[in-house]
Amino acid sequence: MALRIITGIIGIAVAAFVIQYGGAPFAGFAMFLSLLAWHEYSSAFRRAGVITTYIFGALALILLLCCAWLGNAEELLAVLTLSMMAIFLLTVILRGSTRPTDACVSVAGIMYIGLPFAHLIFLRFLTDEPQPGEAVTTVKEIATNNSTLLDKFDLGSLGKFLDFLPSIDLNLNLSLNVNVDAGCALVWVLFACTWASDTFAYFVGSAIGSHKLASSISPGKTVEGFLGSIFGTILTALVVGTFIFGLPLIKMAVAGFVLALAATLGDLVESVLKRFASVKDSGFFLPGHGGVLDRFDSLLFTAPTFYYFVILSGIA
Repeated sequence: MALRIITGIIGIAVAAFVIQYGGAPFAGFAMFLSLLAWHEYSSAFRRAGVITTYIFGALALILLLCCAWLGNAEELLAVLTLSMMAIFLLTVILRGSTRPTDACVSVAGIMYIGLPFAHLIFLRFLTDEPQPGEAVTTVKEIATNNSTLLDKFDLGSLGKFLDFLPSIDLNLNLSLNVNVDAGCALVWVLFACTWASDTFAYFVGSAIGSHKLASSISPGKTVEGFLGSIFGTILTALVVGTFIFGLPLIKMAVAGFVLALAATLGDLVESVLKRFASVKDSGFFLPGHGGVLDRFDSLLFTAPTFYYFVILSGIA
């Protein structure tokens, strides 16, 4: 337990630094984690008799995340496409040594690990990194007109019908309005919600869980834990997104619900992979916590989900 706590404290400190700093440290750390995850992924499937294109896959991940860091979505798609073609080409050239199954698992692994971390980088740099002399886009600038109580509830035109209520202070400020880089704020919301989903699911499930959610995949997961995850993630999204950063309340509530679903799916997917490979933990890089995939399995699904939610909902 002590080792688990120490690892957690160090991990939170490192995460806080790279999230706040952004730039090369954030992109580099995301790349480092993706390579560790790829090693764990390849090792797990090797136990099941499937041999991935290890070196080529690592190079593909580096190129993918470099493209994400530079904001080049088209180049990222090109790298992903060419990687897929090259891997399957190996099954033709090395016929007998490399099987189609190996190629399929390799391509799936690059997508499973590379694309989520690429979206995490996209989210951090969503508002574009400023050139020398340019101002940083702040979270206040992307918050949807959050100067009043009604705006925080995203009531829109309904607010006009409530103007006759003199007892309501429409200029009441409910948030701390911490004014940081917009990408930094969004990543904090993402991480906080992802951690909250896992934490609430564990504690609620341990306390009152009795109905299995997916017994054949993860016997420890319960319906009660899943419901606790939804409640806790929505609450966290409201506290971190709305109260701390001033983002729209309704959109944050919806984001919390969606992220709880994505986090649970990510957790179950990794459980399927571990069950297929007959391993308890994906790795040992995080003492007391298992491997990178064990700790970031939910994030692999919440990062792209939140990125597209932010885009489609008009938050940024």
